[in-house]
Amino acid sequence: MTGSIVPDSEHKGLVARLPQRLRDLALLARFDRPIGWWLLFWPCAWGVWLTGAGLQWALIGWLLLGSIAMRGAGCVYNDLADAELDRQVARTASRPVASGRISRRLAWVWLFILCLVGLIVLVQLPVEAQLVALGSLALVAAYPFMKRISWWPQAWLGLVFSWGLPVSWLALRVDRLEVLGAMYAGAICWVIGYDTIYALQDREDDALAGIRSSALRLGRHVRAGVALFYAAAVVLWCLAFWLLRQDGLALLGLGPAALHLAWQAATLDPEDGADALAKFRSNRVAGLLVAAACLVAGNAGT
Repeated sequence: MTGSIVPDSEHKGLVARLPQRLRDLALLARFDRPIGWWLLFWPCAWGVWLTGAGLQWALIGWLLLGSIAMRGAGCVYNDLADAELDRQVARTASRPVASGRISRRLAWVWLFILCLVGLIVLVQLPVEAQLVALGSLALVAAYPFMKRISWWPQAWLGLVFSWGLPVSWLALRVDRLEVLGAMYAGAICWVIGYDTIYALQDREDDALAGIRSSALRLGRHVRAGVALFYAAAVVLWCLAFWLLRQDGLALLGLGPAALHLAWQAATLDPEDGADALAKFRSNRVAGLLVAAACLVAGNAGT
């Protein structure tokens, strides 16, 4: 099998210029698809900016680096665990480990290197945040197996991909945990919504391979399901803002993000894989809009 760029790669030109071995390592860590680390990073930014501690550019930079490294590490681990399943799904059969272009031993070495980068980021954080960050390792380790035992692996992914929010919040303050809890719950609902959209691309292959997903469980109600999860996310984020500061104007800051998510759900075509991928990727914008709202609500009046 050739080392062609996977169909949903976002940076074909950049990745294609790398030597074959480096290209496969980049593909293994999904460096060709930055949407993953953006989605991991945005909850980190929400946690920083909602605390009211200001822009905190140094911390934001470390969290961004950590998001890139640990998302890459998570993808390598996922591919090692899922190699057999990946060979049965058209979209994933060409992945470096599944196709045999990268040996399992080299993949483990690459995973170790990425984790070292994550460790460098970890030691930049306060002890409280370090302990919470380490708590994510069990969630990450279990995630690849959720699709074998649950119809809702997207909910488990929500726990993982939202974990940066409590880490970043506790890096700056250890109080107002009710605000953090509501924001985190909303982030989980957001992840379930967008990853259900992503899973629409693989419904037929997943069904044949015995892989479970929320997209399969929701069936013909998938658009309504996505809308419900997005609505729950917005309600919980509004609750977090209200708990932080009883100011109706602060809630208006979430308006653009709410409209964007409503547009996704209303225009989603569950039968069109290209539309599902485009809607999934648009959550990079949704995360940015929520981040802007957190910056305004957290720092207004400070």
